[in-house]
Amino acid sequence: MKQLHIIAAIALAISVSSCKKFEDFQENPNNPTVSDPSLLLPNIQMSAFSTISADAALASRQLVYTQSSSNAQYYGWQRGSMNYNRISQVIRMDQEAMRVGKTNYRYIGKFLKSYFLTEMTLRLGDIPYSQMMQSLISNNFDSSAARPVYDKQEDVFKGILDELKIASDSLATGQVVISGDLIYSGNIDKWKRLINSYTLRILMGLSRKENSTVLNIKQRFTEIVSNPTKYPLMSSNADNGQLNYYNITGNQYPYFNNNSMKTDYYLDSSFVRMLKSYNDPRLFVYGQPTTASGLPEGNFNGYDGLVGSAPLAYNTAKRGQGRASQINRRYAYEAINEPSMLMGFAELQFILAEATVRGWITGNAETFYKKGIESAMQFSNFGSRFSATDITNYLAQPVIALQTATAIQQIITQKYISQFMNSGWQIFFEQRRTGFPEFETRGTGVLNGGKVPKRWMYPNDEYNNNATNVQNAVKNQYTQGDDINGVMWLAQ
Repeated sequence: MKQLHIIAAIALAISVSSCKKFEDFQENPNNPTVSDPSLLLPNIQMSAFSTISADAALASRQLVYTQSSSNAQYYGWQRGSMNYNRISQVIRMDQEAMRVGKTNYRYIGKFLKSYFLTEMTLRLGDIPYSQMMQSLISNNFDSSAARPVYDKQEDVFKGILDELKIASDSLATGQVVISGDLIYSGNIDKWKRLINSYTLRILMGLSRKENSTVLNIKQRFTEIVSNPTKYPLMSSNADNGQLNYYNITGNQYPYFNNNSMKTDYYLDSSFVRMLKSYNDPRLFVYGQPTTASGLPEGNFNGYDGLVGSAPLAYNTAKRGQGRASQINRRYAYEAINEPSMLMGFAELQFILAEATVRGWITGNAETFYKKGIESAMQFSNFGSRFSATDITNYLAQPVIALQTATAIQQIITQKYISQFMNSGWQIFFEQRRTGFPEFETRGTGVLNGGKVPKRWMYPNDEYNNNATNVQNAVKNQYTQGDDINGVMWLAQ
């Protein structure tokens, strides 16, 4: 049934640019304006849950690209984009759900809208929020509404957190059954578990602002964790918020048959060293042995990486000598790989472990931490390349045991390993928040003065159509101007 849903979703997909102006979303009298929310949901879900990103792995020192100089790898990126079009589609679904009385679609829509807004503010900083939402909801695109003011990041997150709470509190099993749901097939309990778990992700992502009286971060976190009846959380990998792939044209793994993925992507040497230092069998799932080693898959001595910060010539020379581990063949040659994860059970366990270490909740941090590792390894064990005994032995190593002095570093490191080629840019945002793991920048290939960027610049479209407000937003946040090294509020 899910396969049919996905095919239907692709047939109904509306292709729109992520940088459009508000005026572009005015109603067209030549197009139909009424649609059941079940027809709109699949396309929105595919947009939100498609998180597979080689660029995130390049920027996070897990992969190295060898065909040309990658801006993601060498930190040479510039401008980001807004999610106006995606948000407008969610609002359209909300309006249709209200029209036909299918309220659960509205609350799932609040989650999806919150996700798109969160991704936008995490990349840029302050964003248009309150006035933008009013304009889209009321379909008001006059000259002032088309140029919305920018809200402070703290206020944006307050709005997001409030919306997520409404979504969780209001979803009800007694309402009209949700159809067209590619993620949970209409299971409301699982949606509530995802929404509550995702709320904890946002709250932990704001850990530097835990004393904010506007957000009440620790209080919100404790309210969710201490009331599992009202706020259930993911209980296993079966609750993961993920998009599955099928061997059907249009529904296959996004890098399946990708020529560049077949030849140009190699593991980063720092990532290989990390996995080797832990005797981590996920190395065999993520990469291939070097051809020069002549060793079979499963022998740690057969793996080596390239240097993400080194010049392209260095990496192509080492690759040519057969002394680098290519990304595992399956990513390009198999139509079905791991599902695309928005958020999963393993990440939740790492969040709970960190919250315990920080004193936000009571509990056993190591229990959460090891459950996170176990669940992450089970999820990543594509093709059963290692056994349950291997997982048990991995967890029993002294190097894995949680140590008081390094607890947060260990938790974040394991989260980093678990999110290889998944969960979008979450690994990059976590490193920005915590500093772990350190991204190697010593090579001469790195742009941006040898620094890891902190954000993306605002898109040109904003300067062309909303200049006064975007310029004010930059002035209020970044003393050096609209720069990729600017430190946004949540990271200060």
